[in-house]
Amino acid sequence: AQACHHDNFDNWDSKHNPWNAVRVGPQKNIVRLWQEAARARGLYFGVTEHLGATFNWFAVNKGCDKTGRYAGVPYDGNDPEYESLYLPNRGETRECWYTANEWWHEHWFKRILDLIDQHKPDLLYSDGPLPFNIPGKGLTRPEAGLAIVAHLYNTSIREHGENRAVYNQKDTNPDVFRIGVLDIERGGMQECPDHTWQTDTCVGGWFYNFQHKYKTPKHVIEMLIDIVSKNGNLLLNIPQRPDGSHDEECLYLLDEMAAWIAVNGEGIYGTRPWRVCEEGPTRSNESGAFKESELTWTSKDFRFTSKNGDVYAFIMQWPEDGLVFIRSLANGPNPPAGRVSLLGHNEPLEFTQNEYGLGVRLPERAPSRYMCCLKVEFES
Repeated sequence: AQACHHDNFDNWDSKHNPWNAVRVGPQKNIVRLWQEAARARGLYFGVTEHLGATFNWFAVNKGCDKTGRYAGVPYDGNDPEYESLYLPNRGETRECWYTANEWWHEHWFKRILDLIDQHKPDLLYSDGPLPFNIPGKGLTRPEAGLAIVAHLYNTSIREHGENRAVYNQKDTNPDVFRIGVLDIERGGMQECPDHTWQTDTCVGGWFYNFQHKYKTPKHVIEMLIDIVSKNGNLLLNIPQRPDGSHDEECLYLLDEMAAWIAVNGEGIYGTRPWRVCEEGPTRSNESGAFKESELTWTSKDFRFTSKNGDVYAFIMQWPEDGLVFIRSLANGPNPPAGRVSLLGHNEPLEFTQNEYGLGVRLPERAPSRYMCCLKVEFES
């Protein structure tokens, strides 16, 4: 659930901000409604905060239009009567993602502390590096951010007897991101790192726009497979219309993903990276944020995961001749294969394994519209 964005509006019953969803607008605790819905369905519950950058990002409200009918007319942010919404941020710039203003650091801390205390989330996502720490821009004030992360974890320990909470932020410095889980916005990894990480992306824009072109189910599923094979998780945003509903395109995508997961989820959930994450000629030549181009796969492309000693090999393109050959599963580097099956297909498959790889004959029909998954069980 989005707790607050750069507009300085809190979607919960905030103790430190009168501009919140309980007092203004819907007069509902939107974060609480999401929390209750998640808990009722046995799901983990997460919140995102985009508040850290608000002080300087929102400083444009102190300006005015340069051209047009209202040129020179001060925006409402110039009126001291509305300072609680528009903030005392005159003179702030966006040269750095976060401000150095110490008053804002303390104010941010109080609001996010209140968010955690009221809702006890399992995940907290900060839209940016750890607040307020960007050494490359000369900002080294991580105290408030570190205190919030510690409070998140300690709250989880008090609730569960152990820490089950996760913190996401976007600083790629290992000394920083190891306090939680590194987040890469709309991007991925070329290799499989030894640390867990996360991609956060959206099927379209971050907010509903009927003109926006959505990702196809195939694109989302191929991203999920590639990310999980490289020790990552996918956080996927589904935009809502103003009334809270989803449009037909989103519902279609969700239905397609649900059908695919019902067949292939065993190769995704609860898995860990295998010793090899990928095989084949097709791979992203990009790593980092805002790089998520759809790829053109061949029948020689595979992505791997593992669980309980078994290997799952995702076939990124169904072969026309019904045969796949996977070099990474050769005998020698791997134990002899005892059984090879295709998730969603009830019968074991005919296969051969030698020092060059594993060859498998697939059934005539794929059990899934999108990428299918082989399960390889080795002899003990």
